[in-house]
Amino acid sequence: MNRSPDLLYRIALKMIPQVGAVTARHLVSHCGSVEAVFRQRAAALQRIPGVGATLARNILRREVLIEAEAELRRVIEHDIQVHFYLDASYPQRLIHYNQSPILLYGKGRLDLNAARMVAIVGTRQPTPYGIAACEQIIRDLSEYGPTVISGLAYGIDVTAHRAALQYGLPTIGVLGSGCGRVYPQAHRKLALRMMPSGGLVTEFDYLTGPDKENFPARNRIVAGMVDAVIVVESGRSGGSMITAEFANVFHKDVMAVPGRVSDSRSQGCNLLIREHKAHLITNGQDVAALLGWDQQTADSGGHQREMFPDLDETERLIVELVSLHETMEIDALAAQSKLPLSELATVLLSLEFKGIVKALPGKRYLIR
Repeated sequence: MNRSPDLLYRIALKMIPQVGAVTARHLVSHCGSVEAVFRQRAAALQRIPGVGATLARNILRREVLIEAEAELRRVIEHDIQVHFYLDASYPQRLIHYNQSPILLYGKGRLDLNAARMVAIVGTRQPTPYGIAACEQIIRDLSEYGPTVISGLAYGIDVTAHRAALQYGLPTIGVLGSGCGRVYPQAHRKLALRMMPSGGLVTEFDYLTGPDKENFPARNRIVAGMVDAVIVVESGRSGGSMITAEFANVFHKDVMAVPGRVSDSRSQGCNLLIREHKAHLITNGQDVAALLGWDQQTADSGGHQREMFPDLDETERLIVELVSLHETMEIDALAAQSKLPLSELATVLLSLEFKGIVKALPGKRYLIR
């Protein structure tokens, strides 16, 4: 577990009333550290753009630290991981979006930055066709070793988690509740089986219940953490469609399994495909092809600098980063290389012309 010395203040920052993710980052940036946010006087806080008297009072409320201390005790007692947005363990695919939470709680053996991550979501009342399609996709993908993300819900979600375990793939459930209120209760045993190579992730405090308004928030995390969102059976509305919408906003690949026009549980998938908001797929090989996984050789991560003698220092850095991560999104590359997006785009274009990197859908890149 992350035992950062300012862990109490990281938890407290998340608990401040009316302070969202954007404001929280803004406060840390202006004050210099998380702890410093709580050491400021009210007058100093009010000099920060966007922080008025009410917000300053909320930050300095003694109750915030008292509540954070109680949560910290639960985190320690139950061996809960805390992934703060400044930590390397925080999902780098998620971090660059304004909607991303500043802090995630986790339980299990989690790699939130695995080389390949896909979400599989769908209806809570799947047909045999949907269940079979979900299982086949995961069976086909097993040779590529992705981490499978879903929401631990009934239907396609739980089918995806179980199939991932069956084929030896890590699988992570993103909760709409706290780690102390795993929902639905019927899937608690499954959650325990997921722990050795995956586990649970949530932005909600330990005792938070599965309130209705939590699930759209959960869905944005699912969409942000992955390379692609795969929808297997969905009506025209509901959680799966919300997840697909977030994925499109985040410039992720969205894929959907088509269904019969007369089946209400396929209307959402068919709509996504018809409106060009999702690629049509029928199996896992379609997914691998769209993501470029089928083109990557076993030694794709082993390119050495000496293989590219004509590269300048910046180009070598980018090649090394992409090689280490197999594929990388441009936002993650910008964060790790510290290059402005405009300069990074120019470097990537140069590397494409030299035949060294290949651009993939969703602004991702891989070494050829």
